[in-house]
Amino acid sequence: MKLPTWPLLCLCISSSCSALLLAAYAAEPSAEAQGLRTELVSQGATKAGSGPANDPARVEEFRNYALGMFIHWSVDCPLGSVISHHLVGAEKAYQDRFFSQLPGFFDPQHFDPKAWAKLARLAGMKYVVFTTKHHAGFCMWDTATTDFKVSNTPYKQDITRQLFEAFRAEGIRIGVYFSPDDFWMLHKQGHPITRTRPEADPRNNPELMRHNLTQLRELLTNYGKIDLIFFDGEPDQLKQLAWKIDPQILVTRGEMKTPEQHLPAAKMSEPWEACFTMGTEWPFKPTNETYKSGTELIKMVVEVRAKGGNLLLNIGPDPDGVIPFEQTRRLRELALWLFVNQESIYDVRPWVVTNEGSLWFTQSKQGDTLYAIETQVPWPWGTWREFVIRSAKATEKTEVEVVGQTGDNRCWTTEPCNATWRQEKDGLHVKVMFAQRLYTDCKWPNPIVIRLRHVVAAEAATAK
Repeated sequence: MKLPTWPLLCLCISSSCSALLLAAYAAEPSAEAQGLRTELVSQGATKAGSGPANDPARVEEFRNYALGMFIHWSVDCPLGSVISHHLVGAEKAYQDRFFSQLPGFFDPQHFDPKAWAKLARLAGMKYVVFTTKHHAGFCMWDTATTDFKVSNTPYKQDITRQLFEAFRAEGIRIGVYFSPDDFWMLHKQGHPITRTRPEADPRNNPELMRHNLTQLRELLTNYGKIDLIFFDGEPDQLKQLAWKIDPQILVTRGEMKTPEQHLPAAKMSEPWEACFTMGTEWPFKPTNETYKSGTELIKMVVEVRAKGGNLLLNIGPDPDGVIPFEQTRRLRELALWLFVNQESIYDVRPWVVTNEGSLWFTQSKQGDTLYAIETQVPWPWGTWREFVIRSAKATEKTEVEVVGQTGDNRCWTTEPCNATWRQEKDGLHVKVMFAQRLYTDCKWPNPIVIRLRHVVAAEAATAK
């Protein structure tokens, strides 16, 4: 059955559509479904092994980062709409207003990149990926290639430079989001705004390809060290230029799997990156928004790490340059959880199984410590719980404790809360108490992490 094309515009949630959309069109993909690109399109025309590639050492380093901050912010922010995609299928008068009038409304007088960077570091973000140019073609830097840019707005200043300098000062690695699709260029050339027609692909549009290559060279040579780049569209020639300029730059989308708004069913053997919003939208959405809870986001971090990936978590600043209240509060909830449990998330690798029910696992990359993360919450403060871990086996050196607390926590409990364990035929039995007082009312809704040093994988687990 051929499905109508209009739901695509409703379901599309950023630079690509959801896995549900892809499944719906798998049998008979329409032109528009093919054009609203997923991360699969961004793998490009060149095949693995046919040219330059990511440095394996850089890829291995990327696996340690765990968390990145995605930032969707562009000229259409004042409208509170989907980023760029509302131009597809719009009448010409609407498109004309977008390109000629909308830059006049971009004036984020409260933009404080240093505050953003400090919050990102507190929240545990190890890298940032900023939308320097989304599909609409608006450039958030002072490019020489077009007047459709941030320096030609009332704000006038180079936001990309300010942001990169601020995040770099906080020790956060710098990532560029770059769209090879460019609706401004199609509009200038008199083409329909689309991602489906041949001229929308830079390989078929020499002027667009030259435009993109020049812009990319600006970003990679005028803005200090760029650590990562995310190509949201056909990356052919662009990623090759990136590696030519800096062989150490890491191409994420365009070279590795980057599922968007969904998680893989099982762990992957290769590094990967999940891209998620906190709500339903990527840029600022002033109304009609529903946010994930802090607990949901923390569980997402746990699952991504148990499956061997990184989480690229998005923020959408408002027109004044302020991160919305709802988003900052969730970042701070994540910050507290990571401040306690960071060792279970950074510099870790997947265990032999991802989870046993509500217990999810990571292990230190050295392999000497297993982390069992209990996601069945809340876990009442000061109470014992016992678990049977079937995938792990104790050794004579085994030590068990709840991460973040001491076993002899007499300040808050009437008895010692040292963890105990015993090895049985059915698995490793662990008994632990959660006793760290993180909130005044002692009601903690988020996952608890159990550290198991010097355990080995059970034979039954390794045989899977």
